[in-house]
Amino acid sequence: MSYYLAGPPGAGRGGDGMRVISMVVVALIGIGALASMLVPHAAHTQQPVVPGLTPELAKVRAALDKYQDPIVAVHDGYFSTVGCVHYPAAGAPGQVPYPAGGMGVHFLNPALMGPTVDPLKPQILVYEPVGDKLRLVAAEWFVPLATGVKERPTLFGRPFDGPMEGHEPLMPVGLHHYDLHVWLWKANPAGMFAPTNPDVKCPAGAYSLAEVSPKIVPHGAHR
Repeated sequence: MSYYLAGPPGAGRGGDGMRVISMVVVALIGIGALASMLVPHAAHTQQPVVPGLTPELAKVRAALDKYQDPIVAVHDGYFSTVGCVHYPAAGAPGQVPYPAGGMGVHFLNPALMGPTVDPLKPQILVYEPVGDKLRLVAAEWFVPLATGVKERPTLFGRPFDGPMEGHEPLMPVGLHHYDLHVWLWKANPAGMFAPTNPDVKCPAGAYSLAEVSPKIVPHGAHR
């Protein structure tokens, strides 16, 4: 460093030194800017504000945040059901009373199916297509009647919806089940635990599936 500050013979040491120092400062600023570009995107991403997020739910969201990357979800056994599901009309009598709204693309983990639920291991992750990305918006706990579940499950102080038929066409109608949606990453005007969200949109296309609210079935009616 002292070599560059000295400058060529006869040159003004102070002027050359200041010029070199300025060049070093500019270089360091450039390096800092480059380093900031290389910081993982998550470090710059703020968590969405979700009304009604209790401390318990905040802990669950923090534990599941890694699944904001859907590739991580696939590595952990969650597999896409492809279609983006939405409900243009509210549930009618005899159906689960879904409000009109969207759900999104479901990623299902069959290995987590069973008669009991773990708050840190939802059976389904729900993503909303946004541009060319999938954005994690909700988690869903899903309990088929065929698991031998004895009564309506509850989680986070909330009873599950159902029992209901399977959601055609992405699952067999005979897959009778209970489920509970929790909108941990996207505010839901219909409520934290509502099955649909009017602010979730499915892009037009072959894999945008407009479904009808499933029929309610008796607890002992599984096939």
